[in-house]
This record gives sequence, C-alpha cells and structure tokens, in this order.
Amino acid sequence: MDDLLALVRTTADALPHVTCKISHGRPTWFVKGKSFLVLHAEGHHQNGFPHLWCAAEPGVQEELVAAFPERFFRPPYVGVRGWLGVRLDREPEPDAVARLCREAWNAVAPPKLRG
Repeated sequence: MDDLLALVRTTADALPHVTCKISHGRPTWFVKGKSFLVLHAEGHHQNGFPHLWCAAEPGVQEELVAAFPERFFRPPYVGVRGWLGVRLDREPEPDAVARLCREAWNAVAPPKLRG
C-alpha cells in the first residue's frame, strides 16, 4: 500500500504546473488552481478503505463503475461532477494508478498545457 501511495504522490507531483496542499484534511493536487486528485489514504466516511478521487472525462466514471464495481465507485461530493473513486486496497496495477493520475490531470488542465 505504501508503494501505491508513493506512486500517486510521485506521479502527480511530476505533472506540469501541479501543486499539492491539504484541502479538507486530505492531500489534494491542483493544476492552475483546479483540483484533479484527492488522496484518502485512511478512507473517508462510508468508504473506509484507502482510495483516490480522480477528475475524469465525461462518461469515464459511469463506464468504469459499471464494468469494474469492485475497483471503482462514484465518490461523494465530486461524483456528481463525473469524478471517479479508485480503491487502492484491491491491489491495482501501479501502471493503471499512474495512468489514472495523468488522465485526471488531463481532464482539468487548461488546453494549452495539454499540448
């Protein structure tokens, strides 16, 4: 688990124009002032397991939650905006976690930063 948490931090911190600060008691990553990742290492409310909240492109949340409900969920508060909850206690592939972090950045970053 510690390796996954370190991977999230390393991947998110390496993205362009990213800052990390504690927001609502949790490490939260921002690109140009917009949040794109929230790490809940000890769980949050009814989701008492380690997980991430990731910004996502339209339709991604619905697709992944329907296809893999054991790994993905609709998080409280931000789920209505299409964000994706990602369980970290189900031994996800490190490459998949890193990809989700980059995709979350891409969903929020201004177009000129995306390249």
